[in-house]
Amino acid sequence: MKSILLTCFLFLSLITYSQTVISGKVTTTKGEPIEGANIYLDGTYDGTSSDSSGNFNFTTTEKNTQTLIVSFISFETYTKMDLVTNFKAITIRLKEDMSTLDAVVINAGSFDAGDKARAVALKPLDIVTTASALGDVLGAFQTLPGTSANDEDGRLFVRGGDAEETQIFIDGIRVFAPFVPSGNNIPTRGRFSPFLFKGMTFSTGGYSAEYGQALSSVLTLNTIDQPDQEKTEIQLMTVGAGIGNTQIWGKNSFSINTSYINLSPYQVAFPDRNEWSKPFESVNGEMVYRYTTKNDGLLKLYSAFSYSSFDLIQDDINFDDGFRFGLENTNLYFNASYKQRLDNGWSLATGMSYTNEGSNLKLEENAVSNTENSAHIKFKLKKRFSSRLKLNFGVEYFLTDFQEDFSQINSKRTFDYNFQNNIAAAFTETDIFFSKKLAVKLGARYENSISLNEYTFSPRASLAYKTGKNEQFSFAYGQFYQNPKNEYLKFAENLTSENAAHYIANYQYTKDRQIFRAEAYYKSYDDLVQYNDQFAGPMTTYTNDGNGFAKGVDVFWRDGKNIKNLDYWVSYSFLDTKRKYKNYPTTATPNFASQHNLSVVGKYWVDSWKTQLGLSYRFATGRTYTNPNTSGFLNQKTPNYNSVSINAAYLISQQKILYFSVNNVLGTENIFGYNYRNQPNANGFYNRQASRPNADQFFFIGFFWSISDDKKENQLNNL
Repeated sequence: MKSILLTCFLFLSLITYSQTVISGKVTTTKGEPIEGANIYLDGTYDGTSSDSSGNFNFTTTEKNTQTLIVSFISFETYTKMDLVTNFKAITIRLKEDMSTLDAVVINAGSFDAGDKARAVALKPLDIVTTASALGDVLGAFQTLPGTSANDEDGRLFVRGGDAEETQIFIDGIRVFAPFVPSGNNIPTRGRFSPFLFKGMTFSTGGYSAEYGQALSSVLTLNTIDQPDQEKTEIQLMTVGAGIGNTQIWGKNSFSINTSYINLSPYQVAFPDRNEWSKPFESVNGEMVYRYTTKNDGLLKLYSAFSYSSFDLIQDDINFDDGFRFGLENTNLYFNASYKQRLDNGWSLATGMSYTNEGSNLKLEENAVSNTENSAHIKFKLKKRFSSRLKLNFGVEYFLTDFQEDFSQINSKRTFDYNFQNNIAAAFTETDIFFSKKLAVKLGARYENSISLNEYTFSPRASLAYKTGKNEQFSFAYGQFYQNPKNEYLKFAENLTSENAAHYIANYQYTKDRQIFRAEAYYKSYDDLVQYNDQFAGPMTTYTNDGNGFAKGVDVFWRDGKNIKNLDYWVSYSFLDTKRKYKNYPTTATPNFASQHNLSVVGKYWVDSWKTQLGLSYRFATGRTYTNPNTSGFLNQKTPNYNSVSINAAYLISQQKILYFSVNNVLGTENIFGYNYRNQPNANGFYNRQASRPNADQFFFIGFFWSISDDKKENQLNNL
């Protein structure tokens, strides 16, 4: 009996002797104790939690080298590999996790549109249910601060920059021809279906070093990674029809959409100011293939084709029988992208795009035929060292080959113009989070414009500081370069890049479906293209002697909380801009810029009617124009712009929707400028003609039917 007791005693003593006590204290970087932290040895059941003073201790029988892990919500996980005997009376200081929702966001100059964005200015639903947008992806962005009302054009004019100073990217890859070509005073539309995208970022200035060749702003569109179910969508509209289908098998999915638009019936019912020889007609098709690899990589292949044509005669004060303009356009676009998470915090994103666009134009007795082939190749790596430090860097190459034939039909003379515009670029950028309150983004971009034989260097910097739970300040600076327009490069070989410097200060407040933003900015332009003729032509002299500035304040307020079923936003912009470029004889405010712009957008859900009602109001002060009957250049302004638009989406059933909209429902006669006679009358007075929209109003009715696996999803998100 004694021997048995002795044996048990010796065995228990051996166990006790072989155990190691692990102890210490868990605190913040400021020395404040953390209660409830989880402490354990990796791969074992040995561990404990810290007490109210941050202290902990537990025993283990593990030997040699082990890995100690300490974790707590909102803090970075602590990991240390060492001899188990060294884990005694240690102090562990956990760093705040910068990826949590309450951390500061670097956002100067940017509006996010996506359900996963930290501070969402617009949601995917907003992009296409805004009353004045007419289902165009870009239409809703024209209600954001920083944009100017140019309804005769339809593109984005941002902070004193013209439309070609804004570039558009899909999944980080450049889109060279994002708009359907149009005629004078007929607004263009984007080429891409709204259902394609899951999120969008509209940078009104100070954007990332990843993007170049844009003096004013960048709009990045991110496509859906994988659809959640198979479905068919049918669209019947007053302007045409469309059908789409999505199939899913395994880790593959394929979507196809086609549409046919013909405005002939609409123009019979609602005639406009044009004499149409051939009303607008278009055929469009899109295909998307997605594949998720075994190691969670994602391959996306997107292809789109569009054909459009029209022929019309527009009233023109300088042509007794009107001015004839005809257009036939084809566009083929291909976009391939691949992204992959790698080991040790690395990730890869690469892609390429190709665009082939051809246009045939008829301009009175002249004919113009042009073809543009463009491509973009991009390779980017990202390293996440921790939630405090992230690094991006990459390289890319742009290629453009442009050819144009100009024919004078009467004289049978033909002129050929062409150029190549190739650019190689490298970029790098790092995000540094010093704390949840303070973060910076530092980057640089280096470009070699091969066709211009020029090298440029673009530094970029942003800083954000969180002053309270729901508010923060941000600041941004950047230098931006862009090659001259095609209409200059086809005639001139001596030009260099135009450039602009951005300075931005931003304040943002977000809380419970409410957001307020106020942003002040200053932009200085240099090396803008100037020429010495009335129109840019082959015999014109071109220089980079132009310059200018733009400064202003943008304000945005959105509230989806205080009034039940009502979601609305208000945006206001003040703009002061002047420049000397093109054939300007002096520095002046360009004729596309309005000093004051105001947008009010509201969406109200009426549950008893199963209907969403929408209203959009846009106001802009007059834009400059030159009156040759008085002295000066761009010496007068047009009347103020006003437009009220309404829409309604009625759920006939869960998957059937009837949609109705009217743009400029009050029929306001807006004027965009004046066209003067080339020669004065007998009294020496130049007669004029107001430049107005070809139609003061636009009516739209559509029926949208979804057929999906869950029998619940509908196209309200796409309207």
